[in-house]
Amino acid sequence: MQAHGKVLKYGDNVDTDVIIPARYLNSFDAKELASHAMVDIDPTFVERVNDGDLIVAGKNFGCGSSREHAPLALKTAGVSCIIADSFARIFYRNAINIGLAICECPEAVAEISEGDEVKVDYDTGVITDVTTHKTYQAQPFPPFIQKIITEGGLVNYLNNQE
Repeated sequence: MQAHGKVLKYGDNVDTDVIIPARYLNSFDAKELASHAMVDIDPTFVERVNDGDLIVAGKNFGCGSSREHAPLALKTAGVSCIIADSFARIFYRNAINIGLAICECPEAVAEISEGDEVKVDYDTGVITDVTTHKTYQAQPFPPFIQKIITEGGLVNYLNNQE
């Protein structure tokens, strides 16, 4: 399993209130939520993101409220993976629950630039910056987490168990 796309880069402490502002939480439609993703931190995000793109960010990504809407909005907008120095724990779990791949790799965050083309191999944890030809090592997901992501989230994973 692999992610491959261009990078949209952000700093530290990107909280769930800027990932999907509360004023848009009156909808349960994932596409409607995605149309407002990152609007308060990057008004051009929804215009620039394409299916498969990755977010690279600093420390404490997804801090703030525990809304599951935040990773859902990013995934529905087209984000295939988020690489960060660290994640807020509730965001980390919510991302896995909805099938959005995330990985922590401070070295990659420090060196990967906005617009770089990046691949992430979930089996090995290898992050490859195709633009610079550099590789980085993140902790690979255990097989059961990979399965949850592959199935599109925890609910789908559980529904497909025999």
